Formats: sequence, C-alpha cells, structure tokens
Amino acid sequence: MLRAAALRPINIVVLVVGVGMFVTLLAAAATAWWLLPLTLATYAALMFLAARDPIFQRKVLGGERSPHTSPVAVSSHEVSSERRARWLPRGETRQKVEEALEVYRKVVAAIEGSDDVTKAVLDDAVPRLHAAADRLVDVASGREKAAEVARELSKDTGPSPGTARQANLREFKERISAADAEISATSEELLDLRAKVVRISIDSANPDRTKDLNASLDGLNARLEALGELITPQDEG
Repeated sequence: MLRAAALRPINIVVLVVGVGMFVTLLAAAATAWWLLPLTLATYAALMFLAARDPIFQRKVLGGERSPHTSPVAVSSHEVSSERRARWLPRGETRQKVEEALEVYRKVVAAIEGSDDVTKAVLDDAVPRLHAAADRLVDVASGREKAAEVARELSKDTGPSPGTARQANLREFKERISAADAEISATSEELLDLRAKVVRISIDSANPDRTKDLNASLDGLNARLEALGELITPQDEG
C-alpha cells in the first residue's frame, strides 16, 4: 500500500516539482536549503494520507473483484443493500428482494421529497428503513445458504426417517419456509409504510400516525434481525 501511495502520480508530481524548485533556487540563494525538507515532508504526508484513503486502498488492493472472490468478504457496512441483492443467485428469492427494495427506495424518496415539517417528524424513519433493507438482504442471503445446505443433505439421506441428517434437513426446510414468508411479507409491509408516509405528510400534526410508522419499522427490523440469526446455517454436526 505504501509503495502504491509513493508511486501515486499526484505525489510524484509534488516531489518532482519541489526538487526542481530546490535545485533552481539553490543556485540563486543559499537560504533555499529549507525547500528540500519541506518538499520531502509534504510528499511523506501525501503518501501517508493516500495509504489511509479507503477508496485508494480498494483501488490498489481490491481492484476489480475476482469472479472467485466471495462478496461476503466485503463488509456489508460498505456496500448498499441494492448491490448486495445483486450478489444473490438469480431466482425467485432475488426477484422478491429486488422488488421489495424498489418499494423501499420509493418510501425513502417519499420521505426525502416531503415538506420540512414531515421530514422533521420522520427524522428517525430513514435510518430504520436502511436497517430494514440491509436485514432483508441478510435474510435472503442466509436463505440461499440454507437452501444450498438442504440440497446437499437431500442428496445423501439415510433410509431411516429418524436419522440426524434427515432431522437437519427438516430443520433447514423450516428455516427456508420462514425466510420465504418473511421476504414476501416485508414487501407487502413496505407498501403499507409508503401509504403511511403519505398520510403523515398530509396530517403531520397527528403524532399517532408517526408513532404507528415507527412502531411498524421497529417491528419489521426486530423480525428480520431475529430471522437473520435463525436462518444462518450452522455446522451440521
């Protein structure tokens, strides 16, 4: 990273210009000795800042993500829920999540496009919506991992219905069904939230409407968080 920062074009330009000015001024005045250490100090500072720049770090270390690199390796806090949704396998789950996120964007846009009074009333709603969108993708991601484990278990089940492997298979199928139901319900609930935002914008003086919206968002986040923990596959044992 330090090597890449040292070779960054803007940093090299500073170094070359500074050294050039030093050589030029050295012939004109003996007091120009301070220019070289100042240039070197500036260059070192720029190199240090570049090495700590997260965008520059991703450009140097990450570059274009290799097709063999799992998207899970990238922190979910640094990536939008929409982009993470595109990492899901193509299929019905991804389609439902993308549809739900489309509604989520409309709800956020409805809040951000409302008048100042409504935006002030719904100040806490947008972070809750972002959290719900992230958790929805977490649930979908866990659902797809659970489905993959279930497919592996179904390939090699023992003849007895009471085997541990078959018990694990039933458990994963229950988790998958719960995730499917919650993903569908989330899309419907986001539609209701959009309608609530519109009603609040019309009647922003009614505190009960705002409390109802926040309670719905808190309930949605709580369910998605709990399901996200449940759906994450554990070792079969």
